[in-house]
Amino acid sequence: MSKKKKIVLAYSGGLDTSIIVPWLKEHHDCEVYGYCGDVGQGEEELRGLEEKARASGAVGCRVDDLRREWLQDYVWPCVRAMTVYEGRYLLGTSMARAILAKGQVDYALSIGADAVAHGCTGKGNDQVRFELAYQTLGPDLEVIAPWRHWDIRSREDALDYADKHGIKVTASRTKIYSRDRNLWHISHEGGALESPGNAPPDDVWMMTADPRQAPDQAEELTLDFEHGVPVGINGERQPAEVLLARLNEIGGKHGVGRVDICENRLVGMKSRGVYETPGGTIVLEAARTLRALTMERDTLRLCEKLMPDYADLVYTGRWFHPARRAMDALFAEATQFVTGAVRVRLYKGTATAVSSTSQYSLYSEDLATFGQSAAFDHADSYGFVKLYGLPGAVVAKVQGAQAEGAQAEGTRS
Repeated sequence: MSKKKKIVLAYSGGLDTSIIVPWLKEHHDCEVYGYCGDVGQGEEELRGLEEKARASGAVGCRVDDLRREWLQDYVWPCVRAMTVYEGRYLLGTSMARAILAKGQVDYALSIGADAVAHGCTGKGNDQVRFELAYQTLGPDLEVIAPWRHWDIRSREDALDYADKHGIKVTASRTKIYSRDRNLWHISHEGGALESPGNAPPDDVWMMTADPRQAPDQAEELTLDFEHGVPVGINGERQPAEVLLARLNEIGGKHGVGRVDICENRLVGMKSRGVYETPGGTIVLEAARTLRALTMERDTLRLCEKLMPDYADLVYTGRWFHPARRAMDALFAEATQFVTGAVRVRLYKGTATAVSSTSQYSLYSEDLATFGQSAAFDHADSYGFVKLYGLPGAVVAKVQGAQAEGAQAEGTRS
């Protein structure tokens, strides 16, 4: 008798992965093992996950607590780089996929699995993020992507399949949102959000209060940093997962971190996503301010130039690519003195840094003052300005008249 194939499925207990379990068993002579990494989805989503997987036909489901490792080794590097995709998206889903795929591959290899599977659609970015990680970390594992093979084409079809197989799911036909939640953010897609002409319905939001209904009194907190990443709030040092959960709670109360964006997916289409990232918004606002205080000009500008490339590597699933690791080393070196404290004011959807201090501050009041300065001689600026403007002055002297003549001739013709 031939041995049954072992397949490890990236399992969330949501609609897609719940119906994939029986589908895999229908189309493969296999045992299905679920794998879920806890990156802060919340107790409601994780509770009873193993029992739910078994009820769908899986052998079981392993759940690993990855929260601290994820923040320290995946999210904080992105904070050091100030990583933002297309100016607005703070990459909550993108950053999580890498460690989830790594955990899945590690589990697959530990039980001698033959294949790994995921529930990503052929239209999305996540299929690339998972599979690039599989290629790097488990190149000999077969990859199974049901969305590329089955005849299910919509969430309504998926709900019909679930009903047919007696699988209980939380999605409904009247409230069909695809959500992804972790400690950094929650994303919302689908349903009414598929039309950019629709404002997000009130029932979309889960982490943040409506800024119009947020407290009328501003709240301030101090975020403490070491080497470019947050380590404490109001002088109290906290583990990464505790710190971010607290920032989410405070920021969410004040409606901080809502973003509604049509982004460019890797596969070429635009998609509308609504995101809530309260704690991350506070962290990046504070980090940006502290970097300005402690980083030398050319290094800061180099980091700003490289950030979009780093963000693209993360967004497109190339977390384990040598280029990302090399850039990460640069950002770590560049932010080694980004240590200090930033006071941030939260008020009706905004997070605004209002003060910052650091033992490594490069700001000199004596140099910057409009008053008398012992360290700055105004007479020095004469030669500086003359030399700084020398290239332009030479061009104006040699080519200026000819350029004006050519422009006039072009106007007459």
